[in-house]
Order: sequence, then C-alpha cells, then structure tokens
Amino acid sequence: MDVTRREVLSRSGTLGLGIVVTGTLGALFAANPAAGSSGPEVGYGPLVPDRRGILDLPRGFRYRILSREGDQLRSGGGNVPSRFDGMGSFAGPARTTLLVRNHECRVGVPHPVRAATTHTYDPMGPGGTSTLRVRAGSITQEYVSLAGTYVNCAGGITPWGTWLTCEETEDPPPGSTMSHGWIFEVDPFDHARNAGPTPLTAMGRFQHEAVAIDPRTGVVYETEDAFVQPFGLFYRFLPERPLGGHGSLRAGGTLEAMRVRDLPDLSLVQEPGTTFTDIEWVRVPDPEATTTSTRLQDYGPAGITRGQKLEGAYWGDGSAYFVSSYARDNEGSSANHDGQVWRYDPRASTLELVVVFGYDPAEQVTEGPDNIALSPYGGLMVCEDLGGDNYVLGTTAAGETFPIARNRLNIGSDAEPEYGEFAGAAFSADGRTLYFNVYNPGTTFAVTGPWARQSDS
Repeated sequence: MDVTRREVLSRSGTLGLGIVVTGTLGALFAANPAAGSSGPEVGYGPLVPDRRGILDLPRGFRYRILSREGDQLRSGGGNVPSRFDGMGSFAGPARTTLLVRNHECRVGVPHPVRAATTHTYDPMGPGGTSTLRVRAGSITQEYVSLAGTYVNCAGGITPWGTWLTCEETEDPPPGSTMSHGWIFEVDPFDHARNAGPTPLTAMGRFQHEAVAIDPRTGVVYETEDAFVQPFGLFYRFLPERPLGGHGSLRAGGTLEAMRVRDLPDLSLVQEPGTTFTDIEWVRVPDPEATTTSTRLQDYGPAGITRGQKLEGAYWGDGSAYFVSSYARDNEGSSANHDGQVWRYDPRASTLELVVVFGYDPAEQVTEGPDNIALSPYGGLMVCEDLGGDNYVLGTTAAGETFPIARNRLNIGSDAEPEYGEFAGAAFSADGRTLYFNVYNPGTTFAVTGPWARQSDS
C-alpha cells in the first residue's frame, strides 16, 4: 500500500506510522556489531518539542550544533561557507570522525567557498566542500577542502575512503571560462591530495545529485536531478581501474544509462514491491556532453527510462538505492507521487520500488525525500526537502516509517523558509552519533541518544 506524508506524520504518536516500505528491507536489519542492535521495532516514539525552537527529537535524544555558516573556520581562516548539503562520514584516527560537507553555493550566497589557488578549480566558482574533524562531540578542525566548483549538491563515499562531490549543474558561473557539471574526489585524510582539483570527466557532465559504489565490483551508480523535461536518468559508470584507490577514477571508464523495457517514466509505478527484471544498460554516446546534454542524446528507438528529480543514492544490502523526490503530471511526469525510493540489485539485475508516498494535492508539497542513508541499527534513513516542515525519517523492519527529527529553524521564518531541507545524514563509525545538515541557514548537527532502543514504550 502507499500512504501520504500527512498520514505518516499524523500518526507519529502511535505505534504504527503507515506501512510504506516492502518486506524486502528486512535484510537491512541484520545485527551490526558496531551498533550491537538490529534496529527499532516501532521507531523511537513521538517527537518532543524543543524549548529552543531548533530541532525536535524523540525522548532521550540530544543534539549539538557543530557548525554554522558564517562562523569562523576552526582552521585555515575565513568563514564557514553557506548552503550545507550532502555529507560523508569517515572513521578518523584517535577516535575521531571526519566529515566532508558539500556547499551547494551559487553566485550571490552570503559566504562562498574560498581556498588557496592550489585547491581551487575555477576562481569564479562559489561552491565546494569543507572537512570537519570531530572528537568527543566537538570540532577540533574545520577547513575548506575544495573550492571553485559550482552547486555541489550530494555525492557519495568510495570504498577506499574518499568523498565524491557532485556538481548539480551543466552551466558555468557568470564570467567563467571553465566547464562545470562534474564529479570531484576529496580526500578527508590527506589534504595535500586535494591540490590541483581534477574533474572526473568520464563519469559524465550533467546535473549530478548523488553516487553509490558497489564495493564488490567498483561500479559507480549516479543520479541526475532534472526537475524539468526531459527528466533525468539513472547511470552506471564502469571504471577502467575499479577499486583502485585515490585518483583511480581519473583513468576513465564507460558511462551507461538504465533502460527498463516498456517503462519510459518511473512515476508510472505506484505499488511498492513492483519489480522489473528486464533491465538494460545503454552506453551514453558523449559523456562529456560537448554539444548535447546526456539526457538529450540518442538512445535508440527503444528510448530510455527517466524520472523526475532523481536525487539521493546509497549502497546497502548489496544494492544501490536511489530516490525520485517527487513527480507531477502538470510538470511533465506521467503520474503523481510525493516520493519514491528504488532499489537496483546488480547481481539479480532487478529494479524494485520499495518506498512510495502517495500524492495528496491538499498537502501542496513540491518536494519530498532527498538524501538517503543506511542506519547501523537497520533500515533506511530519509532526509526530506519540502516547502514546509522537514523531517528526517527512519524505517522499521516491519516496513513502517517514523520521524527521527523535525526542523524548527525555518518554521515561521522569513529567511527563505523553503530552504530548510535536511541533508547529509550519516552515522559515526561506532554508531553512537548521527550527523546531518540543515541547508539554510547552514547548520551541522550531531545527535546522540538511545539508538539501540527497541520500541517507544
């Protein structure tokens, strides 16, 4: 069955929040040695209003604000850049956590990303990444790790411990002579390796959102966030040097786009559990889009499969999960929904719809799920990107969704409340801390609490 987001959240004080996830997610709840748990049975209970009016969490949970845009960087000078988006978490030395955070900056943001010329791709580009070192709940180091890129949205972690940051644009910033729309690799452990930023051109030039990498084969899965027609594609990149470590993706490879036979538009699928077995991968004629955008290129008489706003991606349970944030028929989609999560299993060569939020026109919602991650306690975690209230949601092994956090920073605010989305959810390696961002005003949170709690009772 599918439910609307309103139905899910209106039942947030009850044991069930509405079944929206199919039973195939049960494999995501295998016990994790680091977490020592197989996940919550019914979530963590209703959210408790925050007296500070910043972040609502379940009973027993606490948050700490690690970083805010505009504050002084802890290392390297300058200010913390604006527009916090996707983020990766890495186990650092001496019980530290390293976070690499995207800044989806366009021209005119209050605090563009700035760094030395050695670590800047394009002087006209206001986007990039920052790296944070966290120990015992506090930042001990914070610096710009990549500058001169543009509209850095999401990305993904590589099996060898680096971050792939993705530009969500095909256009250069005004006055620039550099091309944009690329993926860049950022090393959180060795900043010297980030000198001379090099676009990974073979991985395609398009409106990137996120990537997920198969740790067994090294194949990279990529999403394209196109919200106007023609909508985006789901890609895979076959590297020449799979699993080759830092810099290996510069060796090139083959970029392909997914075609599901007789399914031109993912929005047509409305029933969770629907599975497709007739999957083809079609070579992208010109990955660098020298004259024509990759989604506009010729994929033969059978065409290609598209989805409106393909966003977050994550690897888990031997599969690549990815999001279609929403679909609207009045914007060109074949059907309406308020969010889908898809699972591609490369071994079985199957594509399955595992999560769907049904469309409710009374909600007047324009966007839904965005970044996704896998909790060490089981199930998927979904960051919302909406025009109103935004939540971080979790899933139980029984197939129910539940709220983990609610953003209060942007409620009742005149400062671009539509940019109060959550992004970048990622746990520390020991499973004790959940990190995530609010996009604007850029804020990074660390949340701790009884993650192993099995119920809300």
